[in-house]
Amino acid sequence: MAEVPSIEDLLTACQHSAVHLEMRDGYMLDDPMFLAWKAGDVEASGRAQSPWLTFMADTTNRGVQVRRARIVSEPVSEYIRFEYEITDRHNIAVGEHVRWLPRRRATDLALPGNDFWLFDGQLLLLNHFDGDGNFIDHELISEPGVIKLSATAFEAVWSRSTPHEEYQPA
Repeated sequence: MAEVPSIEDLLTACQHSAVHLEMRDGYMLDDPMFLAWKAGDVEASGRAQSPWLTFMADTTNRGVQVRRARIVSEPVSEYIRFEYEITDRHNIAVGEHVRWLPRRRATDLALPGNDFWLFDGQLLLLNHFDGDGNFIDHELISEPGVIKLSATAFEAVWSRSTPHEEYQPA
C-alpha cells in the first residue's frame, strides 16, 4: 500500500478548493481538547489546535476556499455540541465556511460511507474511523467515479445545510 500524503501536504498542494464532509456524531472522545471542554476549561480546549489553526489560516489566506459540512443527529451528541461551540473561534476564525445538516434532512441524499476531504475536485482523501470514532487511517482516491460521487454528495449536503451563523443545535 502506497504512503498517503499528510493532510497538511495535500492542503499545501491545493490551489482552489478543499471540501470536508463529516458524518459522525463523535470523534476521538479521548482527545485532550474535548476532555478540557468537558471539564469546563474553554481556554485549554483551544490551545492544542494552535498549529493546525495557523496552518488553516495560511491556507485560506492564500485563496483556497475551505468548506466543511457536518451531518449531525439531533438532539446533538456531547461531542457535536463541543464542535459547535468551538467552531466560531476555530474554523470560522481561520477562514473556513461551515454548515450543519440535521441527519433527518439527509435521508434522501446519496452519501459515501466515509468522511472525506476533496482537494480541487481531483483528489479524495477518505478518513477511516473505528466504531468509537478513533482515527484508523487515510486512503487517497483518484478514481473519477468515486470523486464525482463524493463531490455530488458534498454539494447536495452543502445546498441543504444551514450556515453555522444560523444553525442552532437541538
